[in-house]
Amino acid sequence: MTSQLIATHRDNAEVFAGDASLCKLKSRELLSEINLPKGLLPLDDVVEVGYNRSTGFVWVRQRKPKVHRFPAISRSVSYDAEVTAFVGDRRMKRLTGVKSKELLFWVTISDIYVNPNDPGKIAFANTTGLSRSFPVSAFEEEEEAEEEEEEVASRTDG
Repeated sequence: MTSQLIATHRDNAEVFAGDASLCKLKSRELLSEINLPKGLLPLDDVVEVGYNRSTGFVWVRQRKPKVHRFPAISRSVSYDAEVTAFVGDRRMKRLTGVKSKELLFWVTISDIYVNPNDPGKIAFANTTGLSRSFPVSAFEEEEEAEEEEEEVASRTDG
């Protein structure tokens, strides 16, 4: 299903493939461009990133699915080998390939957005319309979060 969707939007898309470090960099740049935290897609072994600006469709392919734990919110998130979404400013909608573990169940995430009225919170919604919000800072890249903590510590020490 997602492969068909990718094929439909491949024409006129910017596609980066092959080099895993380049693909990971491009996925971070995309998140930055749409004003979402760069650590939101902590994927490894990324083999392809595509962005069709005219339709807003993006996709990321990795060699195998990955489960990542976000320690700041104590949540595990599962990323399929193919993750797709339609993007806009501070938003990913009609998301596929992402699930969050809630208690004992994996819940499919269909929308991710930063509320313009509260830019410090990011919300994750499922197809039933239920959503849960967390601090945006929980999804910054781990290196950035560590640098910010060190900067705060140096200001309080001096």
